[in-house]
Amino acid sequence: MNQNKLISYSYIFTFFMMTISGFGQMPIFKRYYMADIPGLEWLAKYYITHYLHYLFAIMFLSLISYISMEYFLTKREKLIITTSGYVGSLLLSTLSLTGILLVIRNFSGHLFSSSFIVYLDLIHLGAVILILMTGLFCMVFNKKWLEKP
Repeated sequence: MNQNKLISYSYIFTFFMMTISGFGQMPIFKRYYMADIPGLEWLAKYYITHYLHYLFAIMFLSLISYISMEYFLTKREKLIITTSGYVGSLLLSTLSLTGILLVIRNFSGHLFSSSFIVYLDLIHLGAVILILMTGLFCMVFNKKWLEKP
């Protein structure tokens, strides 16, 4: 398997697990009895989904950092970023920034107001939904993030 495929599959798996564990922190899996399916009980356990979300967020930030650095250091002259790439990058940046701020919120002594935390939560959730919709759009219409000039 070549390196690009491995990174692509890692990105997809990491984003899938972040999405599942993120939604798992809301009680929807227990509420709609999905956690009653054998093998999926862990979806209703907050601390398991919380720590999994953090673990996969670390992997996600590592992957997007690697992909960004690889582009800027080696591929910038050979490939250009498309409109889909700019939209995806903006959404990933929004997701990452709000996620980092939500992690900071969990530290003791944070100074965020409750209304700011609600806005962060909504922006974070909205960014996830927009990334999923944008990814589906790009997949259906074969839109690439990078192309040759």
